[in-house]
Amino acid sequence: MEHRRLETVIGLEIHVQLRTKTKMFCGCDNDAEHAPPNTLLCPVCVGHPGTLPSPNAQAIRYAVRIGLALGCKINSPIFFDRKHYIYPDLPKGYQISQFDVPVCGEGRLRVEIPSSKHGDIEIRIERAHLEEDAAKNIHRNGQTLVDFNRAGTPLVEIVTRPDFRSPKEAKAFLQELRRIMRYLGVSNADMEKGHLRCDANISLRPVDERGLPIGRTYYPKTEVKNMNSFKAVERALEFEIVRQTDLWSTNSPPAQTTTRGWNESKQTTELQRVKEDSADYRYMREPDIPPIDLTDAIDEEKHRLPELPAAKRARFKDEYGFGTKDVWALTDEPSTADFVERTMSELVSWLVASPDTDGTPEEIAEAHRHALAKLASTWIGTKLVGVLAARGESISTTDLSPENMAELMRLVFERKLNNTAALTVLEYMLDSGQGPETVMQERQLSSMDDETALGEIIDGILANHPSHVDDYKSGKTVLLQFFVGMVQKETGGKANPHLTKSILEKKLR
Repeated sequence: MEHRRLETVIGLEIHVQLRTKTKMFCGCDNDAEHAPPNTLLCPVCVGHPGTLPSPNAQAIRYAVRIGLALGCKINSPIFFDRKHYIYPDLPKGYQISQFDVPVCGEGRLRVEIPSSKHGDIEIRIERAHLEEDAAKNIHRNGQTLVDFNRAGTPLVEIVTRPDFRSPKEAKAFLQELRRIMRYLGVSNADMEKGHLRCDANISLRPVDERGLPIGRTYYPKTEVKNMNSFKAVERALEFEIVRQTDLWSTNSPPAQTTTRGWNESKQTTELQRVKEDSADYRYMREPDIPPIDLTDAIDEEKHRLPELPAAKRARFKDEYGFGTKDVWALTDEPSTADFVERTMSELVSWLVASPDTDGTPEEIAEAHRHALAKLASTWIGTKLVGVLAARGESISTTDLSPENMAELMRLVFERKLNNTAALTVLEYMLDSGQGPETVMQERQLSSMDDETALGEIIDGILANHPSHVDDYKSGKTVLLQFFVGMVQKETGGKANPHLTKSILEKKLR
């Protein structure tokens, strides 16, 4: 057959598990992750006859907050519906969800893709609605066990339009969505723990040289499930592109919509079933939940909406002078971004109060913004994060205060501590909770700035390495670092590196 140019068409269905105290329609604790099986349940969440659901007001507000962050139209009033299907994890025989009047209608989300030549993408949101989660099936020794702790957990399902054209775009969208959920405070959005679950619909279609579809607008899609990480989503979609391209090459493109599961160990998708149509679910209005007016909730949530990740990245670049790569790392988690901001505020306040600086606070901050940004990127984004990770901790769990971190960075900035000594001070700070000045004095880690004493040490080192001195003077200037290293070794890493280099250059002339 003739070669066809194919375009990838991807849409996502994402379930976000909401971080509420109780479940969606009852008063059971919403903590299935940490409870023994079948201990968080009641007649409502296991579907006993005669029980009545009571909507979780906090979950509804969280859904409104999510919709506002995604630029969605918020509907009011809203209705709940029954979605019928028979499966062991659904005790009532139906799921309480939303169909024709969801909390959130159409919206749009612009997503930056790091290191992309194509820039941002704008993804249309079709809808976002509330629903209850099903129970958890556990397959063991040829049997299926059911844990009802998760039954009734509040979810927001976010459905996008088929606007993605590559697995990389889908992965970037999901990563940004996780950031948004965490900034909103509505979910931990951890894919590995099931707080954020994604199903992807993917199809290929022929296009002409201008990239316009040929023939039918859309072809039967394949829904891919069981992807529990961003990498798994990307790999599953890449596999499907290859698989479906092979089908097109043999003139047998997918003829019906199917569901396939991602097999992580085999790195392949496997056929599960033919996909149901929405009519198969026999939606009907939930008779036990009246319409809910959201007018007040919409107004209140608009005022509670925090600065979102994209806006924070832009502001950190403009206000603090962080580079593109650094700003992604420093704002990925809201706790890290808050720690950075408070630390930078302390540093600027110190600069303004210093007798060695002149000008208005704005002028002083602007004059030192790039130096402070580099300092923060190194000491928070790399060193602090690295030390905490080695301890199994993070900025969100550490007791280290931004004030103490700013003081440590100030000592480095003033060259009272070199990098080696400052890292040692940081370790002691995390162990003891003491401030950096105290640790520095008690451990005698302050930078050695005595020019006379350093000069004597350097004289001894040069005298012990006459051949290296001759090589340096013959043009092998890279040996300067060798001498700097010898001085640091002799002083236990306390020598001021800038002063050491200056003295060496003078003595080696």
